[in-house]
Amino acid sequence: MSDLKITIDHQPDAKDIRTVISHLVEYNNSQTQPDVHEPLAIWVRDADSTIVAGLVGKTNWEWLYISHLWVSETLRGQGYGSKMMLEAEKLAKQRGCGNAYLDTFSFQALGFYQRLGYQIFGILEDFPPGHQRYFLAKKL
Repeated sequence: MSDLKITIDHQPDAKDIRTVISHLVEYNNSQTQPDVHEPLAIWVRDADSTIVAGLVGKTNWEWLYISHLWVSETLRGQGYGSKMMLEAEKLAKQRGCGNAYLDTFSFQALGFYQRLGYQIFGILEDFPPGHQRYFLAKKL
């Protein structure tokens, strides 16, 4: 094993990234139930089919994960974000999920998520500098 070397790759190949991820998933699956995830996306489209709001996430291990939620500025405050979140939670329950989690920044929508019942379980200070990153969860 003396011929091994550590290298840094600033432009990693997608195939190499998939190699690491697939080995980690294989290990995880050997330790628990299979890590089967299903993507989830909800869109709000205008008359031209342009996306004006959207939610992206996935379900796995009986959890809903919301990775991204965006509502165009002209539509904020009109209930579209709440409607998409509730639809995602409804779909997650249909998929057997009992919990949900997400993260947000201090300059984004912390209060919005808290009003929907999400509770903070972790905070990273100064991420990005001068702000906080909040991690929230909710029992569905």
